[in-house]
Amino acid sequence: MSKSFYTKLAFNNIKKNLKNYIPYILTCVGTIMMFYNMCYLTNAKDLGNVSDSATLRYLLFLGTIITGIFAVIFLFYTNSFLIKQRKKEFGLFNILGMEKRHIAKIMFLETLFISIISLAVGILGGIVLSKLMALLLFKLINFNVVFGFEISINAVVITIGLFSAIFIVNLVYNILQIHMSNPIELLRGGNVGEKEPKTKYLSAVVGVISLGIGYYLALTTKSPLEALTNFFVAVMFVILGTYNLFNAGSIALLKYLRKNKNYYYKTNHFISVSGMIYRMKQNAAGLANICILSTAVIVTLSTTVSLYVGMEDVLRTRYPSNIIVSGSDISDIEAEKIEGIINEQTTKANFHKENIDRLRDISFLTLQDDANFILMNEENYSNKNGAILEFMTLDDYNQMENKNASLEKEEVLVYELHGKIIGDTISLNDYELNIKERLSSFKYEDNGSVLSNSYFIVVDSLEGIQQVYKALEVEKDMPELSFYYGFDVDADSETQINLTTSLRNAVNNLDLGLRVEGAEISRTEFYTLYGGLFFLGLFIGLLFIMATVLIIYYKQIAEGFDDKDRFEIMQKVGMSHTEIKKSIHSQVLTVFFLPLVTAIIHIAFAFNIITKMLSIFNLSNISLFAICTAVTILVFAFFYAIVYSLTARTYYKIVS
Repeated sequence: MSKSFYTKLAFNNIKKNLKNYIPYILTCVGTIMMFYNMCYLTNAKDLGNVSDSATLRYLLFLGTIITGIFAVIFLFYTNSFLIKQRKKEFGLFNILGMEKRHIAKIMFLETLFISIISLAVGILGGIVLSKLMALLLFKLINFNVVFGFEISINAVVITIGLFSAIFIVNLVYNILQIHMSNPIELLRGGNVGEKEPKTKYLSAVVGVISLGIGYYLALTTKSPLEALTNFFVAVMFVILGTYNLFNAGSIALLKYLRKNKNYYYKTNHFISVSGMIYRMKQNAAGLANICILSTAVIVTLSTTVSLYVGMEDVLRTRYPSNIIVSGSDISDIEAEKIEGIINEQTTKANFHKENIDRLRDISFLTLQDDANFILMNEENYSNKNGAILEFMTLDDYNQMENKNASLEKEEVLVYELHGKIIGDTISLNDYELNIKERLSSFKYEDNGSVLSNSYFIVVDSLEGIQQVYKALEVEKDMPELSFYYGFDVDADSETQINLTTSLRNAVNNLDLGLRVEGAEISRTEFYTLYGGLFFLGLFIGLLFIMATVLIIYYKQIAEGFDDKDRFEIMQKVGMSHTEIKKSIHSQVLTVFFLPLVTAIIHIAFAFNIITKMLSIFNLSNISLFAICTAVTILVFAFFYAIVYSLTARTYYKIVS
């Protein structure tokens, strides 16, 4: 036998199966291009000139890891579709006398051809697009573009290494699939196990319970700190519930439709429902994957888009004043010196301070049980019931708010920034404070994201704060109060940055550990972080979309080949092409849009916990996130419908 025989046979096999292999090769090329670009950007020299480049590199490194893990799982998953469609072909080779080692050789050559084509085109395409990706990233983070071209040898080597390993694993899996099957099993590979599946009540119960737990965690999460841990737990339960419900629930739904005589005994419904019941066992996992990926696309894009679009809201939430000077354990004398330096620097710069906010307070991290608070420590740490109590004196409050309020001893004013205090008294280890008034507004609210409940409490005097400190049984001696001084200036961005810098240099000489911050001096760092997150969201969203499209395509192809013989029989007994199209349309609407509907339901239940997590990034504009989520769902649904329409045509061509 000629040495080139197997090479020609492998090449011809790929050529004959182009309908299956072209989407797979395109996916490999696309994934390789994306992985190379993430590696390239992570190590790009130009990134060293970006403010807070370490954070951006870390985000891109996470993106590289996510893309790599995704590539391993996704390409292995799509490879399983391919080998299933090829089993009959390899079974025929085996019956005609070709040994399995010869089939393995053909499979090796096919994998070699595909891997060489994919790696060559993918890396070359990645190199060509790398500068465009860098320009897009720099545009999103508001960084001046650096011209030049760079090829990352490390990225090339890592990409070749990873994807070569993926192709080898897929090859070993394919060879094992052929080796462990006899020729009859291979010839019947697409039809093995086609018995009517039983309704799995246990799986359905597990699915309902898992979804219930996931939804409950999402709906009942009250604080951002709690959301950090609950989110990933909820995600795992929702994924488990989704797989179980698609596995058991889809079968139950189809059997219910079959019992509904008015629905079932129609030509288009009869063919689609009866056919899908027998294949739902193998289809359930694919539908669940589509649902999970659709949810991931919507969550990823809606959150990153809302963070980027709401950048100004984020900056204003984080920095309520143009310039902020703050510190802890600052005495009254030191506070006067700090204010003197602030006045000196603003006068020197010839600016008038506006909207001045002064605050002297002391805060405690506590555990809250309705109106009862105890000091939080390592022994009783909890991320669910944590609450920050910030105490200030009546004199400071009246000065800040320009009011003339009065308090008796053990009377307090309360402003509930986040959370709720039940009742008219506050108990601190059995020391009770009477709530005289709940404030409806408070000039100074917060200068950062709030991870737990937070309350401002005004007491009659400094002695009242000392009594609170004693009641909470803090082991250390009471420090001086903290210092906060925020003000606005009517100046452009560059001038504000210069003033903030000069003020920072001046107060650093006091050696008090003061922080001098401002929206303008931090704007670049915020754009680096949120622009990087937006870029990463677009990148990962594109990956998930590509996966969703390919899974949908292969599902339609696989079902087309499975249904081909059935529809041929139906046509022989009088079924028209029009009726076939109606049946296909019914099949799509009956089951294949379930993943999208379920994904939207997942998003609806996850909305609360996602908004809590976004507050960690200082985004408190819930309306903006709701709009971004709605738009993302509409756009995704539009393209989802287009993909199904196109793949349904491919399905129709196969069966007809």
